Amino acid sequence: MKIVESADWRDSLPFESPVLVADIAPGDDARCVGCGADSAPRPRTELWAVKHRHPKNHGGFVRFYCAQHKPAPAARPASVPAVSTSPGRAATARRSAPSAERRAPARRPAPEDRVRAMCPNCFVEVSATGVCGICGTEV
Repeated sequence: MKIVESADWRDSLPFESPVLVADIAPGDDARCVGCGADSAPRPRTELWAVKHRHPKNHGGFVRFYCAQHKPAPAARPASVPAVSTSPGRAATARRSAPSAERRAPARRPAPEDRVRAMCPNCFVEVSATGVCGICGTEV
């Protein structure tokens, strides 16, 4: 059995991109997080939902914002400029490119399965002293 979080409308939102609340989640009027809890509820057609990243929850969290407090959409990463193919720069490009010869260090093999001392009464592994921690039998 695999345990997963439940799926809901928040899972389909992109991170750090404002989306109109009325388009994703129908319901009652809501408040803007920037205006505070004392502000009057606004219609969902005037609110924007933004899904923020969270360091301990991979699903993130969603906040509603009015047009005045709506954060700017996340900046897209800049594209990598193309490398020039002129003869003078070709040698530099070859030197700066990562070499295919670099490899991750080889992993040590897992320790072999050893036959360990087991208690004949409790069927648990016995410590190095040779005494079972449950029933006290010496092995």
